[in-house]
Amino acid sequence: MADPTGLRPEDRADFEAALHLALNTADIRNVLRADPTGLAARRLRVRALADVERITAAAQDEYGTYLSCRALNASAEESDQRTPDRPAHAGLLPTLAALTPPIAVSSAAILLVLGYLLQVTVHGTLPESLITAGWILASVAALSAYLAVAALLGTAIRKRGNSVHPARLEQSRLDWQQALLERGILPHLRRCIREDPTLQPVPAKAPLPNTPTTKPRSDPPLAG
Repeated sequence: MADPTGLRPEDRADFEAALHLALNTADIRNVLRADPTGLAARRLRVRALADVERITAAAQDEYGTYLSCRALNASAEESDQRTPDRPAHAGLLPTLAALTPPIAVSSAAILLVLGYLLQVTVHGTLPESLITAGWILASVAALSAYLAVAALLGTAIRKRGNSVHPARLEQSRLDWQQALLERGILPHLRRCIREDPTLQPVPAKAPLPNTPTTKPRSDPPLAG
């Protein structure tokens, strides 16, 4: 597994996309609505971009897996691109392996047919020589066919071992983005919200205590 030392420049767009998604998470969006100017959201975004290395460290394992898959895929693509630049003799053996079996089979069939036909009408070593040559060519055809199949299988196995299926590569990328969002960006934004006094709810004012009121004392009327 690759050991990422930090966020690669080509992955910056994925980080910002995850940050945008985090800022639109329900609990964070509700807090940011208290600031109609939008300055609080900008402050959170700036702080997240400034702390990108610390945030991405929370998803380091998933990021390392993603980088490994991407490196294997890039290596396989580079190998495929170099294939047409190989010297001409590099492609000669596969061509011979493909052409030799049918040519050898055809030649063996002709020699065997002539040999067995001449064996009936001609006496001597010629029919036996043709039959022997025919069976030798038949053996060459079988051997070359076996070697051709083995070469094709070996090439397919090597290509499969050096490449990564696109679905696996995309899944590793999604796993990293999910871990980055849940373990990195969201905890960072929530911590910043707790530390920002402008985003704290304003405590309700306590009601004034009831003060007893004294009514003016009214003296009883004087008796006449």
